[in-house]
Amino acid sequence: MDTPALHFLLPFALPASAHLPALLAELELPALEKLLARGVQSAQDVPEDPFVPTLPHERWLADAFGLPGGPARAPLAPFMLFDDSGALDTRFWYCAQPAHIHIATDHLVLTDPAELALSAEESAALFATAHGLFAEEGGDLIAPRPDRWYLSAPALGDLLTASPARAAGRNVDIWLPQGKAELTWRKWQNEVQMAWYDHPANQAREARGLPPVNAIWLFGGGQRIAAPRMNRPCVTVLADAPATRGLANHMQIALHPTSAGIDAADGRTLVQIDTLTSYFLVEDWARWRDALVELDRRWLAPALERLQKGQAREVALTLCGDSHCVTLRARSGDLRKFWRRQGLTARMVPLARLGEEVA
Repeated sequence: MDTPALHFLLPFALPASAHLPALLAELELPALEKLLARGVQSAQDVPEDPFVPTLPHERWLADAFGLPGGPARAPLAPFMLFDDSGALDTRFWYCAQPAHIHIATDHLVLTDPAELALSAEESAALFATAHGLFAEEGGDLIAPRPDRWYLSAPALGDLLTASPARAAGRNVDIWLPQGKAELTWRKWQNEVQMAWYDHPANQAREARGLPPVNAIWLFGGGQRIAAPRMNRPCVTVLADAPATRGLANHMQIALHPTSAGIDAADGRTLVQIDTLTSYFLVEDWARWRDALVELDRRWLAPALERLQKGQAREVALTLCGDSHCVTLRARSGDLRKFWRRQGLTARMVPLARLGEEVA
């Protein structure tokens, strides 16, 4: 095995700075604390627009692999489709996620689609209705998975869309698709919503106390790019996220699930850990804390040990909030700089504040 340089991409590792002291209190995170104290900040992604519709880890992936789009776009849907179906054609694809939008006091709110618990039977029934409606408009809706569909529709063009994890739990008004064809999409969405309103699958869900599927959330629109025109940021990927896995397969990068563990790292390795995401989105901070402790124990502690023993050239951490991210890098020489003793809270709070200064 080649001596690895480990890069950890950690979505939703930076909550609001005001909450961090309480969230980190009494946690034992020795590896994270040492890597942050001794590491050197090498990059940051702090968008000028606090309502940028993409997530920072999505923008990091798009930039690392050389995808076009800028801060407001992360064209990852084709690569998600590749991982979900094994197919990757040249059409423009959106991820079209079945979703639930509920009424709050005076606005509409998107529920995290991961909470829907949509069965294969329910998905197939709802899909059949939506597929027929989109086909009448020249759209091709496919469902390689019950919980993740994809739509190719030339009439929609390239809409500016928001990731569901960016919009979940918030007023949907500012996160709805924008662009020349936004009225077309709203018309199509309304037709689907009316067809699903009293759909037997939704009636059965509501009878079981589950939220109805009453919307389709578009995001990640883009087209396949030939591998020679993209970047190859690593030689090994450990990840479970479909976009990351699809990018790795498209670039023919050695790919492993995170269950393979750090022993699968070989050469320049990207490790994406998504265990914090679901707890962050629903603000289940007790489980978020537990997941952070487990991340430190399972991943960062052995990475730090490898760095100390010269078995890793470098350990980099890209810590992401919901709008910005920061990258820090530590080499073995940095670990010997014992005078860098900043505590974990004192180190992380300023990193979280970076994304709040533009709000």
